[in-house]
Amino acid sequence: MLSRLKTTATIALFAVTVTVGAAALTTLIASSVANAADSSTTDQLNKRTTAPEFTGIDKWLNSDPLTIQQLRGKVVLVDFWTYTCINCIHVLPYVKSWNQKYRDQGLVVVGVHTPEYPFERDTDKVKAAIKRFDITYPVAQDNSYATWRAYDNQYWPAFYLVDKKGHVVYTHFGEGDYEQTEAKIKALLAENP
Repeated sequence: MLSRLKTTATIALFAVTVTVGAAALTTLIASSVANAADSSTTDQLNKRTTAPEFTGIDKWLNSDPLTIQQLRGKVVLVDFWTYTCINCIHVLPYVKSWNQKYRDQGLVVVGVHTPEYPFERDTDKVKAAIKRFDITYPVAQDNSYATWRAYDNQYWPAFYLVDKKGHVVYTHFGEGDYEQTEAKIKALLAENP
């Protein structure tokens, strides 16, 4: 009898534990969904934030120094990259193609070279990479991560599209979604400032 009572108590305790665990899991999932919704809302709000200026740039390559302010009225693609990042190398043909196709329509591509490793800070090595990859658009050498931090960036490669009024309206991190990015470029070029 005592053995049966212990078994019944153990089963009841197990059932309560499972029920409490399931409730906690449900709460955790609901909280994650709510946070994702909040994040989506935050992303929507951030889509119209003023683009930060290029700051702390060590050297401008392929161009005189540029500012977001002087680029008002143009669509700007800010591309954070570094020359040894394989993902950055994979996106380069798309970035170069967009530069070629849309620069006469008002697109300005600015590569922000932010080094991942200390040896990538060497301007001569960056210049050699620009030549090797046949990059013709402006490249800002951001060795101190000042522009990287201004954009609150965390990834290589990272695209920030700035509209004609100077607002960041689109971001993409990593490879892929090239058609979506190009469609956004075309839509922004078609907008009146």
